[in-house]
Amino acid sequence: MRRITQHPLTLWVFKKRFMKFGMVGATGVVVNLGVLYFCQEFLFTGIQSPGMRLNVSLAVAIFFATVNNFFWNRAWTWSDRKHHPDKHLILHFGQYALACWVGIVLQVLLTKLLVIYLHYLVANALAIVFASVFNFLVNNFWTFRSHKPVDEIALPNIPEPEIKQDTGNK
Repeated sequence: MRRITQHPLTLWVFKKRFMKFGMVGATGVVVNLGVLYFCQEFLFTGIQSPGMRLNVSLAVAIFFATVNNFFWNRAWTWSDRKHHPDKHLILHFGQYALACWVGIVLQVLLTKLLVIYLHYLVANALAIVFASVFNFLVNNFWTFRSHKPVDEIALPNIPEPEIKQDTGNK
């Protein structure tokens, strides 16, 4: 057990930022389910086709969950990162949404691949874990990357070693 808890991957998973990312994801699930229920049972009851009502409800639920997760990740998970001053909030959200959609596609593809060998629930659970790590990494290194001023990220000025000149005097 001690060997597993000291493994670099285990230590990385339990770092503070990744845990915040997971907690934000959990709030997104709650928002998604709540909005889906509200849309299905109240907002879109006028849509007669059950399939169409579900599609519209899902789209609205996913949108609200994505907005929820974006704002909480920006305000809490990556609150220590300076955001690019020239990037408009809508563009930043678009970047986040693109990363999420790539993660969703990855999850679907992995589930379909793994289901050949595993029970569908196990396959999907593994795909969710993999896609979550992927989403965290993409958001950490792309969406919410730090935008430090050039002076802060420039390489240090290392002086050249002095070369002694041979003057020929012995």
